[in-house]
Amino acid sequence: MTTSSNHTDLRDLWYTMIGIPGMEDAHVWISIPICSMYITAVVGNVLLLFLIVTEQSLHEPMYLFLSMLTIADLFLSTVTTPKMLAIFWFQAGGISFGSCVSQMFFLHFIFVAESAILLAMAFDRYVAICYPLRYTAILTPSVIGKMGVASVTRSFFICFPLVFLVYRLTYCGKNTIRHSYCEHMGIAKLACDSIKVNIYYGVIVALFSTCLDVVLIIISYVLILCAVFRIPSRDTRIKALETCGSHMCVILLFYTPAFFSFFAHGFGGHRIPLHIHILLANLYVVVPPTLNPIIYGVKTKQIQERVKQLFPLSKTLC
Repeated sequence: MTTSSNHTDLRDLWYTMIGIPGMEDAHVWISIPICSMYITAVVGNVLLLFLIVTEQSLHEPMYLFLSMLTIADLFLSTVTTPKMLAIFWFQAGGISFGSCVSQMFFLHFIFVAESAILLAMAFDRYVAICYPLRYTAILTPSVIGKMGVASVTRSFFICFPLVFLVYRLTYCGKNTIRHSYCEHMGIAKLACDSIKVNIYYGVIVALFSTCLDVVLIIISYVLILCAVFRIPSRDTRIKALETCGSHMCVILLFYTPAFFSFFAHGFGGHRIPLHIHILLANLYVVVPPTLNPIIYGVKTKQIQERVKQLFPLSKTLC
């Protein structure tokens, strides 16, 4: 617990997360859709991963990248949602400093890694449409594995300094986190000394990871569109664009709430109520993991056929 001195031993420091400020009376009702989405996310992503692993015909570059995305989605929702539900259901908001920092690291680590995976998937679509005859020669299993390792390695080296940045700060009394999970600036703002370094590093991380990924994804799709519109056949153009449909939906689902939250905090922090920020942040860690398997299941014929083989009843109902 917090000591009476000016400095708090980090081993004794505990925080209390209050969930969604101003909406404590609605926590139980808010937990219902969040719990439902979390269960759907876990079941959907585990099923999708199982289909990809067990079906030989799905061992193509596109689906190998998709398997990486499902793993990232599972971790993203699991790192945050169980504790969030404990706060909503049992008011169990207590968390030690070490546990809070661990949650912070894994949250940012998974987010940056998933952004890199989406970039890799954009490159996959670029190669598939612009160099279809060399698709499997360029994106071999070895290359895909190296891209996955590079995504994880980059994310680790970008996010690990956040741990040192929050440990170097002095904490002397404030122990209430007005959120449902721990994130970098939420912890840093509870410190007694200057957090300018934390702010600057947070901006650098955003610019050279997420923002850079978005720019490269946009460039990939510009090149894809240029290649598509050079195709003489209208039906072939439509078919080529349809292969990108699922990925584009997932990109919008992942980046739109993130950039909205970033700009809202930066430019609309006093205009948008805090409980709206926190509610959107809570939905952000469950909505994309919930919808991503559904999007690929609806838009990908191979996955639909494999589901029908696995569950004959679904074929009858269809």
